[in-house]
Amino acid sequence: MSDQAESKGPVVFTRHGVARGIRTALPLVIGTFPFGLVVGVISDQKGLSWLETLLMSALVFAGSSQLLALELWAEPAPILAAIIAAIVVNIRMAPMGAALAPWLDKLRGVRLWGSLAFMVDHAFALSAAEQRRGGRDAGYLLGIGVTLWCFWNISVSLGHVLGSTVRFPAGHPLYFAAIATFVAILVPLWRGVRRDFWPWLLAGALAVLAWDMGLSPPWPLLIGAFAGAALGAWLELRRE
Repeated sequence: MSDQAESKGPVVFTRHGVARGIRTALPLVIGTFPFGLVVGVISDQKGLSWLETLLMSALVFAGSSQLLALELWAEPAPILAAIIAAIVVNIRMAPMGAALAPWLDKLRGVRLWGSLAFMVDHAFALSAAEQRRGGRDAGYLLGIGVTLWCFWNISVSLGHVLGSTVRFPAGHPLYFAAIATFVAILVPLWRGVRRDFWPWLLAGALAVLAWDMGLSPPWPLLIGAFAGAALGAWLELRRE
Protein backbone atom coordinates (compact mmCIF):
# COMPACT_ATOMS: atom_id res chain seq x y z
CA MET A 1 0.00 0.00 0.00
CA SER A 2 1.37 3.41 -0.90
CA ASP A 3 1.87 6.11 1.70
CA GLN A 4 -0.74 8.25 -0.02
CA ALA A 5 -3.34 5.50 0.12
CA GLU A 6 -2.43 4.71 3.71
CA SER A 7 -2.78 8.35 4.75
CA LYS A 8 -6.42 8.30 3.56
CA GLY A 9 -7.32 5.16 5.49
CA PRO A 10 -8.74 4.90 9.01
CA VAL A 11 -6.60 5.11 12.13
CA VAL A 12 -5.86 1.63 13.47
CA PHE A 13 -4.09 0.13 16.48
CA THR A 14 -2.33 -3.13 15.65
CA ARG A 15 0.34 -5.44 17.05
CA HIS A 16 2.38 -4.73 13.94
CA GLY A 17 2.34 -1.02 14.79
CA VAL A 18 3.42 -1.71 18.37
CA ALA A 19 6.22 -4.00 17.16
CA ARG A 20 7.43 -1.40 14.67
CA GLY A 21 7.47 1.18 17.46
CA ILE A 22 9.59 -1.15 19.60
CA ARG A 23 12.12 -1.60 16.79
CA THR A 24 12.24 2.15 16.19
CA ALA A 25 12.84 2.90 19.87
CA LEU A 26 15.75 0.50 20.39
CA PRO A 27 18.45 2.87 19.01
CA LEU A 28 17.24 5.60 21.36
CA VAL A 29 18.14 3.44 24.33
CA ILE A 30 21.81 4.21 23.66
CA GLY A 31 21.16 7.85 24.53
CA THR A 32 18.61 7.44 27.33
CA PHE A 33 20.48 4.67 29.19
CA PRO A 34 23.28 6.95 30.48
CA PHE A 35 20.64 9.52 31.47
CA GLY A 36 18.91 6.86 33.58
CA LEU A 37 22.21 5.86 35.16
CA VAL A 38 22.73 9.47 36.26
CA VAL A 39 19.24 9.60 37.81
CA GLY A 40 19.93 6.37 39.67
CA VAL A 41 23.30 7.57 40.97
CA ILE A 42 21.85 10.88 42.19
CA SER A 43 18.94 9.05 43.84
CA ASP A 44 21.41 6.96 45.81
CA GLN A 45 23.37 10.06 46.80
CA LYS A 46 20.15 11.71 48.02
CA GLY A 47 19.44 8.76 50.32
CA LEU A 48 16.56 7.12 48.43
CA SER A 49 16.34 3.35 48.72
CA TRP A 50 16.40 1.15 45.65
CA LEU A 51 12.65 0.50 45.95
CA GLU A 52 11.84 4.20 46.35
CA THR A 53 13.97 5.02 43.33
CA LEU A 54 12.34 2.30 41.22
CA LEU A 55 8.83 3.40 42.20
CA MET A 56 9.59 7.03 41.36
CA SER A 57 11.07 6.02 38.03
CA ALA A 58 8.22 3.66 37.11
CA LEU A 59 5.39 5.98 38.12
CA VAL A 60 6.79 9.35 37.03
CA PHE A 61 8.76 8.23 33.93
CA ALA A 62 10.11 11.70 33.17
CA GLY A 63 13.83 12.18 33.49
CA SER A 64 13.77 15.98 33.68
CA SER A 65 11.10 15.92 36.40
CA GLN A 66 12.97 13.29 38.38
CA LEU A 67 16.22 15.24 38.25
CA LEU A 68 14.41 18.42 39.27
CA ALA A 69 12.72 16.66 42.19
CA LEU A 70 16.05 15.21 43.28
CA GLU A 71 17.67 18.65 43.18
CA LEU A 72 14.93 19.88 45.54
CA TRP A 73 15.18 16.81 47.76
CA ALA A 74 15.86 17.54 51.41
CA GLU A 75 14.81 16.36 54.86
CA PRO A 76 11.90 16.77 55.31
CA ALA A 77 11.03 16.30 51.64
CA PRO A 78 9.43 19.42 50.02
CA ILE A 79 6.58 17.44 48.51
CA LEU A 80 4.47 20.42 47.42
CA ALA A 81 7.43 22.20 45.82
CA ALA A 82 8.42 19.05 43.97
CA ILE A 83 4.86 18.54 42.68
CA ILE A 84 4.62 22.12 41.43
CA ALA A 85 8.03 21.89 39.76
CA ALA A 86 7.06 18.64 38.03
CA ILE A 87 3.82 20.18 36.75
CA VAL A 88 5.68 23.19 35.36
CA VAL A 89 8.25 21.01 33.58
CA ASN A 90 5.71 18.55 32.19
CA ILE A 91 3.10 21.04 31.05
CA ARG A 92 4.68 20.67 27.61
CA MET A 93 2.92 17.30 27.36
CA ALA A 94 -0.43 19.05 26.85
CA PRO A 95 0.37 20.48 23.39
CA MET A 96 2.10 17.21 22.50
CA GLY A 97 -1.12 15.33 23.10
CA ALA A 98 -3.04 17.88 21.05
CA ALA A 99 -0.59 17.48 18.16
CA LEU A 100 -1.19 13.72 18.15
CA ALA A 101 -4.98 14.14 18.28
CA PRO A 102 -5.50 12.56 14.81
CA TRP A 103 -4.41 9.28 16.41
CA LEU A 104 -5.44 9.72 20.03
CA ASP A 105 -8.99 10.85 19.24
CA LYS A 106 -9.64 7.47 17.63
CA LEU A 107 -8.49 5.44 20.63
CA ARG A 108 -10.47 4.35 23.67
CA GLY A 109 -9.84 2.67 27.02
CA VAL A 110 -6.50 1.03 27.73
CA ARG A 111 -5.13 1.88 24.29
CA LEU A 112 -5.70 5.60 24.82
CA TRP A 113 -4.60 5.86 28.45
CA GLY A 114 -1.70 3.49 27.95
CA SER A 115 -0.41 5.55 25.02
CA LEU A 116 -0.68 8.74 27.07
CA ALA A 117 0.91 7.21 30.17
CA PHE A 118 4.03 6.09 28.28
CA MET A 119 4.35 9.14 26.03
CA VAL A 120 7.62 11.05 26.39
CA ASP A 121 9.46 13.53 24.18
CA HIS A 122 11.10 10.83 22.08
CA ALA A 123 7.84 8.95 21.50
CA PHE A 124 6.07 12.17 20.56
CA ALA A 125 8.76 13.31 18.12
CA LEU A 126 8.91 10.01 16.25
CA SER A 127 5.12 9.60 16.22
CA ALA A 128 4.59 13.16 14.94
CA ALA A 129 7.04 12.45 12.13
CA GLU A 130 5.22 9.18 11.40
CA GLN A 131 1.91 11.05 11.18
CA ARG A 132 3.38 13.51 8.68
CA ARG A 133 4.48 10.60 6.51
CA GLY A 134 0.89 9.39 6.43
CA GLY A 135 1.14 6.69 9.10
CA ARG A 136 -2.19 5.55 10.52
CA ASP A 137 -1.22 2.89 13.08
CA ALA A 138 -1.45 4.43 16.56
CA GLY A 139 0.16 1.35 18.10
CA TYR A 140 3.47 2.85 16.95
CA LEU A 141 3.28 5.44 19.76
CA LEU A 142 2.68 2.84 22.48
CA GLY A 143 5.48 0.59 21.19
CA ILE A 144 8.03 3.38 21.46
CA GLY A 145 6.83 4.51 24.89
CA VAL A 146 6.77 1.05 26.49
CA THR A 147 10.24 0.20 25.16
CA LEU A 148 11.76 3.40 26.52
CA TRP A 149 9.96 2.87 29.86
CA CYS A 150 11.41 -0.62 30.27
CA PHE A 151 14.99 0.37 29.53
CA TRP A 152 14.63 3.58 31.56
CA ASN A 153 13.75 1.63 34.69
CA ILE A 154 16.56 -0.84 34.08
CA SER A 155 19.10 1.97 33.73
CA VAL A 156 17.85 3.88 36.78
CA SER A 157 17.92 0.71 38.90
CA LEU A 158 21.44 -0.11 37.71
CA GLY A 159 22.58 3.44 38.41
CA HIS A 160 21.28 3.22 41.97
CA VAL A 161 23.02 -0.11 42.57
CA LEU A 162 26.30 1.28 41.26
CA GLY A 163 25.82 4.65 42.95
CA SER A 164 27.86 3.76 46.00
CA THR A 165 30.92 2.92 43.89
CA VAL A 166 30.59 5.31 40.93
CA ARG A 167 31.02 9.07 41.18
CA PHE A 168 30.91 11.06 37.96
CA PRO A 169 32.69 14.43 38.07
CA ALA A 170 30.93 17.58 36.87
CA GLY A 171 31.19 17.90 33.11
CA HIS A 172 31.61 14.16 32.53
CA PRO A 173 30.65 13.19 28.92
CA LEU A 174 28.01 10.84 30.32
CA TYR A 175 25.83 13.82 31.24
CA PHE A 176 25.73 14.95 27.59
CA ALA A 177 24.21 11.69 26.34
CA ALA A 178 20.64 12.74 27.11
CA ILE A 179 21.10 16.14 25.46
CA ALA A 180 22.56 14.50 22.35
CA THR A 181 19.53 12.21 22.15
CA PHE A 182 17.09 15.11 22.36
CA VAL A 183 18.98 16.94 19.60
CA ALA A 184 18.91 13.82 17.41
CA ILE A 185 15.13 13.41 17.62
CA LEU A 186 14.67 16.95 16.29
CA VAL A 187 15.86 15.77 12.87
CA PRO A 188 12.64 13.97 11.77
CA LEU A 189 10.57 16.93 13.02
CA TRP A 190 12.34 19.48 10.81
CA ARG A 191 10.02 20.58 7.98
CA GLY A 192 12.33 23.02 6.25
CA VAL A 193 13.57 26.58 6.66
CA ARG A 194 10.34 28.20 5.54
CA ARG A 195 8.17 26.54 8.18
CA ASP A 196 10.43 25.87 11.17
CA PHE A 197 13.48 28.14 11.08
CA TRP A 198 12.06 31.23 12.80
CA PRO A 199 10.05 29.43 15.55
CA TRP A 200 13.05 27.23 16.40
CA LEU A 201 15.43 30.17 16.34
CA LEU A 202 13.17 32.24 18.62
CA ALA A 203 12.74 29.36 21.06
CA GLY A 204 16.47 28.74 21.32
CA ALA A 205 17.41 32.41 21.54
CA LEU A 206 14.92 33.21 24.30
CA ALA A 207 15.88 30.12 26.29
CA VAL A 208 19.57 31.08 26.16
CA LEU A 209 18.73 34.70 27.01
CA ALA A 210 16.64 33.64 30.02
CA TRP A 211 19.48 31.44 31.21
CA ASP A 212 22.00 34.27 30.83
CA MET A 213 19.69 36.50 32.86
CA GLY A 214 20.00 34.08 35.76
CA LEU A 215 16.60 32.40 35.58
CA SER A 216 16.78 28.89 37.00
CA PRO A 217 15.26 25.78 35.36
CA PRO A 218 12.62 25.20 34.16
CA TRP A 219 11.90 28.85 33.25
CA PRO A 220 14.33 29.13 30.30
CA LEU A 221 12.81 25.97 28.83
CA LEU A 222 9.23 27.18 29.27
CA ILE A 223 9.90 30.68 27.96
CA GLY A 224 11.60 29.37 24.85
CA ALA A 225 9.07 26.62 24.22
CA PHE A 226 5.97 28.76 24.54
CA ALA A 227 7.45 31.62 22.50
CA GLY A 228 8.50 29.29 19.69
CA ALA A 229 5.14 27.49 19.74
CA ALA A 230 3.23 30.78 19.61
CA LEU A 231 5.24 32.03 16.64
CA GLY A 232 4.87 28.68 14.88
CA ALA A 233 1.09 28.70 15.39
CA TRP A 234 0.84 32.27 14.13
CA LEU A 235 2.82 31.44 10.99
CA GLU A 236 0.65 28.39 10.32
CA LEU A 237 -2.52 30.49 10.62
CA ARG A 238 -1.10 33.04 8.21
CA ARG A 239 -0.41 30.33 5.63
CA GLU A 240 -3.92 28.96 5.98
